[in-house]
Amino acid sequence: MAGIRFKVVELSTVSEETIEDALNTWTAQGFQFEGIHFVVRDASRRPSMAFVTFTMACEEDGNDHGPQTS
Repeated sequence: MAGIRFKVVELSTVSEETIEDALNTWTAQGFQFEGIHFVVRDASRRPSMAFVTFTMACEEDGNDHGPQTS
């Protein structure tokens, strides 16, 4: 029976390059991009950090043969 494996990547520096790097790194490992959430402080309109979420189908019994992540 298949399940879903989730991956959340925290970006403490938000820029075009860091977002592209996260998207390219994790989709190349078989994860599917799900969304991005920006954290904005009251004093600035520029995001101070972001959370990028990904999913991957896997076996529910934990014997997933997908990429190993740290």
